[in-house]
Amino acid sequence: MQSKGQVGTWPPEFVWGVSTSSFQIEGATKEGGRGPSIWDTFGAAGRCQNKDTGDVACDHYNRFEEDVALMRDLGIDAYRFSIAWPRVLPLGRGKPNKTGLDFYDRLIDALLEANIEPWICLYHWDLPQALDDHGGWLVRDSAGWFADYATLVARRYGDRVKRWATFNEFSVFTIFGYGFGESAPGHSAGTVPLQKAVHYVNLAHGAGVDVLRAHVPHASIGAIHNYQPIIPSSAAHENAAALFATYWNQAHPDPQILGAYPTLIADAMERYMEPGDLARICRPIDWFGLNHYSPIYAQTEDNDLGFGFGPHPPEIERTPINWPIHPEAFRDTLIGVSDRYSLPIYVTENGYGSQDQQAENGTVEDPKRVEFLTNYINAVKEAMARGADVRGYFVWSLLDNFEWGSGYGVRFGLVYVDYPTQRRIPKASYTWFADLIKSTRLSRERRQPAPTQAGRVNRFGPI
Repeated sequence: MQSKGQVGTWPPEFVWGVSTSSFQIEGATKEGGRGPSIWDTFGAAGRCQNKDTGDVACDHYNRFEEDVALMRDLGIDAYRFSIAWPRVLPLGRGKPNKTGLDFYDRLIDALLEANIEPWICLYHWDLPQALDDHGGWLVRDSAGWFADYATLVARRYGDRVKRWATFNEFSVFTIFGYGFGESAPGHSAGTVPLQKAVHYVNLAHGAGVDVLRAHVPHASIGAIHNYQPIIPSSAAHENAAALFATYWNQAHPDPQILGAYPTLIADAMERYMEPGDLARICRPIDWFGLNHYSPIYAQTEDNDLGFGFGPHPPEIERTPINWPIHPEAFRDTLIGVSDRYSLPIYVTENGYGSQDQQAENGTVEDPKRVEFLTNYINAVKEAMARGADVRGYFVWSLLDNFEWGSGYGVRFGLVYVDYPTQRRIPKASYTWFADLIKSTRLSRERRQPAPTQAGRVNRFGPI
């Protein structure tokens, strides 16, 4: 992989940011009244690599001020993070947890003070275990549980936060959690559990959009989808790849934005639907959050789904964690999504996973990450030149963190985390990204409002 260098100039309003998620960085799983999530249960059962758990993670719950300072020095416009549902509602519903709610107040206020716009994602996979005990995403009631949770969060933070996403990567947590059964909750697997989860999560999304519209004035609302080409490993696997692509790329954004399930699964989904469901799901949103890492190669599998992951062509360059590197596929995906859904796109995750290590002098050099990000950011610019309406780019991730089933064996961060000491060490890619942002944001100060008699302001409004 060779970098082609930066392409062209960027619109002054283009948003540069980083993304994280609550379970992957917060730790403090038993502090401040937080209840357990399905990922706490999954990790405690030893089902993650090296039997890792999220109990400590990056200890962001206790170190968020240090992390906000890192973001401020990075120069980002926006920070996408998620609320831990079990931290604010330990049982998933019922009595809120004041200590948990207060934590996010402090985080949001610190971000605004640092002139960083907070983008809240309501759900990034950490379903309260108490709700899973009642059926979780496999029961229709889950849409109502989510709406109640969204109401609590929107009322609490909507005075300061205007950018909201309902869910992160619908397809990943439904396919892996309920189709393959390889991720939390990991106790149901097959076509029927997957289809139930798909539909009830879609209903929850629609309910969440309505809640945000009702309780957050001037809200800008989106949903975040992991969207990438699904390629058959050979011609013999074309049908499997088509079905895989339907669940991965279309089973959520199609009903949410276009108002119908894709043809391959439309008849099957009817069995879970009640009159008016598609109208409840298809609620107006303002932007499309797109997470993208690499193409997926698919093959026919002897499982209930009929599809699975196939081998990559040997000539395809890959990251150290064996993910194909294909920036042209990213470019084409951005163009295709823009054409299909006619919404502004924010790239809400893109990044490079590896096993970074400190050098003897204490630095962390990651030239391959810099190369990867350069080429993928170039692909964004190329897609924009071809008509894709892309308005922002968020790197995954600010910090090395708990990478779900891979535990701590994979590092995506711009900042190295020495887990035994929790020391943060900015990598070479951190400096590179800061320089990129600086070079494309020379007009930042000209867009900054002046203080008013009503009080201090930043570019997002009063603080």
